[in-house]
Amino acid sequence: MEKKEFWHILRKEKGYQSPPGKFSSLHIIPGFTDFLYYTGIIKVIFTHSRIAAMGNYDRDVWISGSVAMLRIAESVGGRVEISGLEVLEENSGPLVFISNHMSMIDAFFLPAVILTFKDVTFVVKNTLLDYPFFGKIMRAVRPIAVSRRHPREDLRAVLEKGTQCLSRGRSVIVFPQATRNIVFDPEQFNSLGIKLARKAGVPAVPVALKTDFQGYSKMFKDLGRIDPKKTIRIAFGPPVKVTGKGRENHESVVRFIRNNIIRWGGEVRDISA
Repeated sequence: MEKKEFWHILRKEKGYQSPPGKFSSLHIIPGFTDFLYYTGIIKVIFTHSRIAAMGNYDRDVWISGSVAMLRIAESVGGRVEISGLEVLEENSGPLVFISNHMSMIDAFFLPAVILTFKDVTFVVKNTLLDYPFFGKIMRAVRPIAVSRRHPREDLRAVLEKGTQCLSRGRSVIVFPQATRNIVFDPEQFNSLGIKLARKAGVPAVPVALKTDFQGYSKMFKDLGRIDPKKTIRIAFGPPVKVTGKGRENHESVVRFIRNNIIRWGGEVRDISA
């Protein structure tokens, strides 16, 4: 599936579901699925890091790599379900996307979806820019880098640089959790995204993710086991117009993410209403 075909499906269907896959008997060999998946992902990252290093990394190249990674997940038996894309089509201006964060897949796949409709960048931890090869790609997409160690400085940086991005028509993806976690904990989900949307005067869009298809490893967190039985899910919620101090808006974003994760069979630390 090429990027143009993927774009067409997203715009026409306002969502996406992976077609039925063809499974090889070799997938039953322990570790073989992981090998196929990571070999493919590393190849894409290596190729795109070279393009980024040459200064040629534009929106078209970025989405090509993102779609390629999605296809790699499908090729090893993964299924992808995306919903709620009418929100992106109906809102022509920039948006602040506020999402939970489970795995590296989030940074891999979200661009394939959002870039179909509008330009976008991330708020990322600055250490991600130093990752071998992948760091070059992240630097090329001009993210908003924060330390995650100095909350006040991070807030100032996100509000200042994020507002600049949004004023130029570029949307921003915010992962308010301190770190990636398969278990969604509302207490660890800060209001940074709502504060940015409020300052910039743009709508905030909640994004619920379930990407535990790629697990964690004790030795290498980003290279965990692959579980094709777990569907990769991405759901975009209705836009939130921030009013007042935004407390109720933040709660509505958390509620959307929490309810979807529970509906999908995921883990939530606090399931009280």
